[in-house]
Amino acid sequence: MAEAQNIPVGSTTAGSIAVAAESTVATRMSAPPSFDVADFPVPHGREEEWRFTPLERLAGLHDGTAVATGTGIKVDIEAPEGVTVETVGRDDARLGKAGTPVDRVAAQAYSSFEQATVVTVPKETQLAEPIRIAVHGEGGTAFGHQVVELGAFAEAVVVIDHTGEAVLAANVDYILGDGAKLTVVLVQDWDDKAVHIAQHNALVGRDASFKSVVVTFGGDVVRLHPRVSYAGTGGEAELFGLYFTDKGQHQEHRLLVDHNMPHCKSNAVYKGALQGDDAHAVWIGDVLIRAVAEGTDTYEMNRNLVLTDGARVDSVPNLEIETGEIAGAGHASATGRFDDEQLFYLMSRGIPEAEARRLVVRGFFAELVQQIGLPDVEERLLDKIDAELEASVLEASA
Repeated sequence: MAEAQNIPVGSTTAGSIAVAAESTVATRMSAPPSFDVADFPVPHGREEEWRFTPLERLAGLHDGTAVATGTGIKVDIEAPEGVTVETVGRDDARLGKAGTPVDRVAAQAYSSFEQATVVTVPKETQLAEPIRIAVHGEGGTAFGHQVVELGAFAEAVVVIDHTGEAVLAANVDYILGDGAKLTVVLVQDWDDKAVHIAQHNALVGRDASFKSVVVTFGGDVVRLHPRVSYAGTGGEAELFGLYFTDKGQHQEHRLLVDHNMPHCKSNAVYKGALQGDDAHAVWIGDVLIRAVAEGTDTYEMNRNLVLTDGARVDSVPNLEIETGEIAGAGHASATGRFDDEQLFYLMSRGIPEAEARRLVVRGFFAELVQQIGLPDVEERLLDKIDAELEASVLEASA
């Protein structure tokens, strides 16, 4: 049976559970999936998939007026021995294999890129060091496409790091062979004026394991659309995310896990902290269990910590079940203010207020940071959290 969502008083959360219903999750978009941008109408903000997004701040990515400048993005890749890195044209058969664009920006990105990067880990290869992909914005507009493919029983960790300033629309595909294990750490540490819209497609093979850790700090508008589907039975997907939304920022994460194969698992946990006027975070969690997906085990959870007045959270978990033969399914969402009792407890033991706030927020994010498994990345992200909190303290005291 589906577990009821947990929504506290005062939360800006909404959600739904539908049992043995038609596939509204699959059809919630205003147009069917397509690689052709002409198949999608220009959004006006009234559509379900765009109603939370500030279209006027997308720099023309949604209406076709954005034009690639040729100097928008620089990509550097560090790969261990045995990994193949290729630059391919639009006719490469691996492009789009993991999923089809589901909105106009993703279709625009697919229609506009000239070359794609394909990173391949051969079958049965177990990498001792991570693959590091550095995406640096140089002030222009760009459309991109990346593919990470693991052969059967291969194991790899990939870190994709976004920095600098740019207007970027992209599609990223993860293709996992049977028995493969892939961990992806995706960091958005953009400068303040960046706009980043991307669809991420993971195709999980039989008995394969996919883990994604999405970390969002920077940028003016960041809108990410992770999607997971299965190519065989026994696949597992873990989707973790943390975001720190500051004054004026819009950060939006829209997840879809499509359980289209029997006996697969998924678990999604996203946590966010918000501070400052007009800080806006959006989390949409869609899970669809199709009629053929017997034995599915899935859960999704979103937690939000509001640190100051003036911030807004929209959290919408949706769970749709088309078969009663499942192992388990549920979702939960909660949004609350900073716990003054925790703060008082720490301060009563001699800890200064600023340090106490830092400890509480670090504790809130700790379980997700630990999922990364790379000490240098973990420490960098914790330092970033500390810097965000210190900036808010200085602003409040000014």
